[in-house]
Amino acid sequence: MLERYDGRMVRIRDRWGKSFTGRAEALPADYVMHEYGIDVEGVLVNGCLICADDMESIEEMPALAVLRATETWQRAGAYYVRVQAMAKKHHIPLREEFDEHDGPDTKYIVVTDQDFPVATARMYPLDAGRMLIGRVVVLPEYRRQGIGTLVVRECEAWAEELGYVKTVLDSRDNKTGFYELMGYEICGEAADGETFRCIRMEKEL
Repeated sequence: MLERYDGRMVRIRDRWGKSFTGRAEALPADYVMHEYGIDVEGVLVNGCLICADDMESIEEMPALAVLRATETWQRAGAYYVRVQAMAKKHHIPLREEFDEHDGPDTKYIVVTDQDFPVATARMYPLDAGRMLIGRVVVLPEYRRQGIGTLVVRECEAWAEELGYVKTVLDSRDNKTGFYELMGYEICGEAADGETFRCIRMEKEL
């Protein structure tokens, strides 16, 4: 049954009410049994296995796309999300939101829904082995759907393709649990930034 979703962008809601959004990898029951010890088919989304028995619903999201921003209009989408969901909401001056790390070599992930930008993140290297992920932002109406996880996973995949061995981020102090679920570990003390109190976290790729 789940094989038809293989390779497609989906949103899954489990029986506990949690949502997972991303490209599906359908796994047959024999594979799930061999790898996870559970005799049921499942779907892998952003590194998370959701078994058929635990699914409340699964739907295709054909209008949802993940872009590695290389063109002006794509970068504009990243800036739009940040202006709407961060600068405007938290009254952050644009010269603070868009700093020296928003340069021509900065890399951006943009998620679109029917070509409209709904989420973003930026990346830039700290050194030869570490890539920093920052400005992870999702429009309010698209939150709690797994899109933030999708954005971070896409950043990690891109960083690994570029040869980096570790990703680093500065999490708001009340969001560390979100990143810990994705394998990040706290590696620094909390520090007050210009807008938020943040804690540095890192992950081996």
